[in-house]
Amino acid sequence: MRRRIGWLVAGTTSAVILGFVIPLCLLVQTLAHERAVSSAQDDADDVALVVSGLHGDPGLADVVRTATASTDVETSVVTPRRRVLGAQVEGLAADPDVARARAGEAFTVADDSGVTILTPVVTADGTYVVRARVDEDQLSAGVTRAWLAIGLLGLLLTVLAIVIADRLARRIATPVTELAEVALRLRDGELDARAVPTGPPETVELAEAFNQLADRISELLVAERAAVGDLSHRLRTPVTALRLDADAVADPEVADRLQSHVAQLQRTVDAIVRDARRPVRHAMRPGCDARAVVAERMAFWSALAEDQERPVEVTLPDGPAPVPVDAADLTDVLDVLVDNVFAHTPDDTALAVRLAVPDDHVVIEVADNGPGIDARPPGERPGSTGLGLQIARRTVASIGGTIDIRSGEGTTVLLSLPSTQHVPA
Repeated sequence: MRRRIGWLVAGTTSAVILGFVIPLCLLVQTLAHERAVSSAQDDADDVALVVSGLHGDPGLADVVRTATASTDVETSVVTPRRRVLGAQVEGLAADPDVARARAGEAFTVADDSGVTILTPVVTADGTYVVRARVDEDQLSAGVTRAWLAIGLLGLLLTVLAIVIADRLARRIATPVTELAEVALRLRDGELDARAVPTGPPETVELAEAFNQLADRISELLVAERAAVGDLSHRLRTPVTALRLDADAVADPEVADRLQSHVAQLQRTVDAIVRDARRPVRHAMRPGCDARAVVAERMAFWSALAEDQERPVEVTLPDGPAPVPVDAADLTDVLDVLVDNVFAHTPDDTALAVRLAVPDDHVVIEVADNGPGIDARPPGERPGSTGLGLQIARRTVASIGGTIDIRSGEGTTVLLSLPSTQHVPA
């Protein structure tokens, strides 16, 4: 914006200045021309006056020489006997213009090399012709200096206008740029970021409106946090009551089935609460080390695997595996995948979790050698809603990743995430 305003003002100012400078330069040239011609006309009139008073006097030649010596105009007098007084010009006595003036006509002749003024002086001795000439250099004397001065003045005015425009553009653009930076910080999760209302009234009003919006976002997030907390309490209380009631059922088969349904309901509630809390949890630009997350979560699940006598294999690379996803979100996705293995395979089913970093992606593989995944839709599979896997897919898709499920002799879930250049602090 600042650069565009500067170029706009520079272009507009240049056009306006040129609109004045070009006619002014032409006017200076015309004035210089008219001044030179006027000076030559005055000299010719002065000499004509001398000739009219001293015609026939032997000292006329000396007087004309003295009168014309102090001027820059080339002035000559042709006597009736064709004698040339003053400035000596070759062939002047036979010049057709002189002959025309001798007939009694006063006129001015302009050509490419200059301007010639011829004035006849009629006396008793005959007609004298006064000739005054200015060349092209005299007609344009001082024009170049005047043009240079006008050009420098125009350039100075243009530079001054650009400087003023730059200061004005800075006053307008700087608050907008600062507001954009604050907006980016707010986007990255710095909910306490606020703009400083500065600059023109319009940008001040914009900054105040932005701050009000940021305050409203914070209020809505606080309200959402409270609502999610209340939701978790409201849902878990009846689930706990159902679990206790299921423990009181006398029929073991019915009791096991009820416990299975309650466990699935508990996982569904946990998944809903985690998904609802996700927008509140982001505080900075998301990013984590997938290797550290996998190692930490598999250390957590290893205790349950040991209780179920379930073999667990964990393969991790030597270096870090940075991914553009929040550590809590990646934890939720990995927990969903591992929990599905624990929930839908026998206790002694082997589990393998492998992490690899091929090219610019990070691949997490969760595999088991169980009976394989049920191909029916989640709503038709007993004991499964498919909600956890749907949440995992949505989380991974939001950062450009994919989840691929392969089922045959066992189930393999491939989680592919884009890799980042560094691990955020």
